[in-house]
Amino acid sequence: METPHYKYLIIGAGLSGLTSANELHKKGENDFVILESRDRIGGRIFTKDGIDLGATWFQDHHTYLSKLLDDLDLKRFSQRSSGTSVLVYNSMAPAHYFESDPNAPAAYRIAGGSSNLIDTLAKPIQKHIQLNILVTGIQNDNDVITINTSTGNYSATNVILALPPKLAAGINFEPALPDPIIMAMEETHTWMSNAIKVGLSFRTPFWRDKGFSGTIIGQIGPTIELYDHSNAADNTYSLMGFVNEGLRDESKENRKERILLYLEKHLGKEIRDYLHYEEKDWSQDLDTSAKSLKSVYISPRYGNPLLQQALYNERLWLSGAETSPIHGGYMDGAIYRAKEVVKQILMKITTYHK
Repeated sequence: METPHYKYLIIGAGLSGLTSANELHKKGENDFVILESRDRIGGRIFTKDGIDLGATWFQDHHTYLSKLLDDLDLKRFSQRSSGTSVLVYNSMAPAHYFESDPNAPAAYRIAGGSSNLIDTLAKPIQKHIQLNILVTGIQNDNDVITINTSTGNYSATNVILALPPKLAAGINFEPALPDPIIMAMEETHTWMSNAIKVGLSFRTPFWRDKGFSGTIIGQIGPTIELYDHSNAADNTYSLMGFVNEGLRDESKENRKERILLYLEKHLGKEIRDYLHYEEKDWSQDLDTSAKSLKSVYISPRYGNPLLQQALYNERLWLSGAETSPIHGGYMDGAIYRAKEVVKQILMKITTYHK
């Protein structure tokens, strides 16, 4: 069977990959395909039952995301924080109660959930997306790149690797990439790879009726952060946050019960009357997390210059949130890097054709 050839091949249908494809599409470049190993698009953006179990918040300085939302006519709304919040800093002492600072930088969410952005980006390029295809190898030969996958081979003139660098390092490259680049890929922490998120939805925002904001902060509890996660229209109600990684090895049933007991203590018995309980341990998602899991408790460094180089005679490019020198690891960084890579590829092609 003849190997399908494309002018552009994008590996990964997360925010960066879909943004890259949209940038090409807007420029009239439609000879491209997106290969995605999952059975869904979105990567680390994942909304289930109205709960964002992946990327969620952004702020005013995330200008690339803000502009993209404006361009796509998608709405944003402020994270709700009014009411009494709970700080649990010592298991032997009573919780501390506080009000959020109204002058603190605003955090926003995407109306309809973060996946609304993904679905909107995918609409004009749906026919270019192929799911359940795992890339295993990439070979460069005479300025044509061959891509080995779980379903067969592809070839392309230009390839954009929109994957976490640590995952991309597991691909078999021929010829091998320079050791410093492979090392940089392997050492770059994958955003969200160690996170466990939890969300619960309810018929009513019972916590507000008690004067609570829904915010609970405390590194010692089963949830280390929890927030009001109700929708933009404020007609579906939920709480969402991060689970203490110390509960990773617990059974799902035990972990859930410990979370419910903790939230019941601080918000009330109504926590048991949930409509949906969702959790997502990203360390168990092999399309996100490499085997060498490493928990990171401070902001990791992203945007390594080595990962911004064009490889294989300027035909292979690394993209994704971790490769961005601006707001690396955030949705904003994924968008910035995608736009920059496409700009550089098209500039290269224009230069060659002069």
